[in-house]
Amino acid sequence: MADVSSRRYVTVPVTTLWSSPTSPRDVDAAAVAPHPDVVAWLADLDAAAARLGLHGRTLTQLELGEPVDIIDDPDNIDDPDNIDGPNNGWFQVVAPMQPSTLDPRGYRGWLPAAHVSAQAPDRTQISANSDSLDGGRSAEAFIAAARKRLGLAYLWGGMCDWALDCSGLVHLCLRRLGVVFPRDADDQYDACEHISATDARPGDLYFFAHEGKRPHHVGIVTGPGRMLHAPETGSVVVEEALTPARRNSLVGAGRVPGLERGAGLSE
Repeated sequence: MADVSSRRYVTVPVTTLWSSPTSPRDVDAAAVAPHPDVVAWLADLDAAAARLGLHGRTLTQLELGEPVDIIDDPDNIDDPDNIDGPNNGWFQVVAPMQPSTLDPRGYRGWLPAAHVSAQAPDRTQISANSDSLDGGRSAEAFIAAARKRLGLAYLWGGMCDWALDCSGLVHLCLRRLGVVFPRDADDQYDACEHISATDARPGDLYFFAHEGKRPHHVGIVTGPGRMLHAPETGSVVVEEALTPARRNSLVGAGRVPGLERGAGLSE
């Protein structure tokens, strides 16, 4: 369990977790500003054709009110505004709401110290925009939440209502239903009940991998041979039939634990 003094909460609508304090480029200024503007950041990325350059720089994103635990130099915890300190105003943290095999404590990375506080903020803003829980933790509600994101542009490490990557789409939509699920595609594969692709039903997940490698891509099954997913940089969230290339890398399907299935979905 984390030391109480190390627990912080995200106080901005969205903050990005970076691989290091030096990862952000000039074009990423809006994302790391004291009051980050994710919409302006995405516009700057597109104007500079710089989304692809985020590979290896961004890891994931965190929402307003999400807890993190600081794991870097304790001297930096007491004075987050000390830009001359050992980490120049950045914290290395783990995000416990985003399980990862990379660290048993949660997803690990770096974020600006100005984006978190020891005081948990009012989460009314995000609650007002959350997906309805009227459908419970059901496959129907999961798919409905994902369909609300159709057309959003892909962002490496994206995990917010403005931009997503493939596993971020899965994680965020399940989170909105109150389901805690890993952040990355390979960990999501391990967390599922494994089933054959031919047995997959709407609300299950299709997983894709190169030969001999761990899964690198995931999509939400919406029908036989059909999925809703965030394909890659330069594309948007789409619902489509599996392409020949996708079928060649399809390694199986998974059933999300705890996701209920009603009679409302047709095969």
